[in-house]
Amino acid sequence: MAAAFFHIKNLLRILPLLVLFGSCAKQKKIFQSDCNTPRGYKKISFTELIRHIEEYDKQYVEVSGKYKEGNEQSALFNDSLFSSHDLHDAIWVDFSQDCPLYLPGTHIGLFTYNDGQFTKMNKRKVTIRGVIDAGDKGHLKQYKGTIDRISFIEL
Repeated sequence: MAAAFFHIKNLLRILPLLVLFGSCAKQKKIFQSDCNTPRGYKKISFTELIRHIEEYDKQYVEVSGKYKEGNEQSALFNDSLFSSHDLHDAIWVDFSQDCPLYLPGTHIGLFTYNDGQFTKMNKRKVTIRGVIDAGDKGHLKQYKGTIDRISFIEL
């Protein structure tokens, strides 16, 4: 009986910490557009897409990776530590004004200034749905291909 009381007492001590850490975890944000709405998508791994990009040309896919943005850069890289992070093994991400992305049920866009800042995507793992263009090699033709007509991004 005393042992059970001791365990409950210890659990009550750490419970507030578990609640605190759970509430501090980043909430995922999903931005969507009406582009590609009637189309079904194929969920594929980043490695599969890079290895066989021609097979996915003009197809609507869902792929995850690490998004990097910068001076003349908007690209999706493999988020694995054991993979190449060279530009030739990355996908150019072409966001279009034709496919505005919003948080569902709001007027808050992916590129909208909100709560004193823009949405932070750089160096974050994201999941993107869009159409693959194997012929478009992105900025200065440095990338494996392009994903455009993006209709979904989860941060």
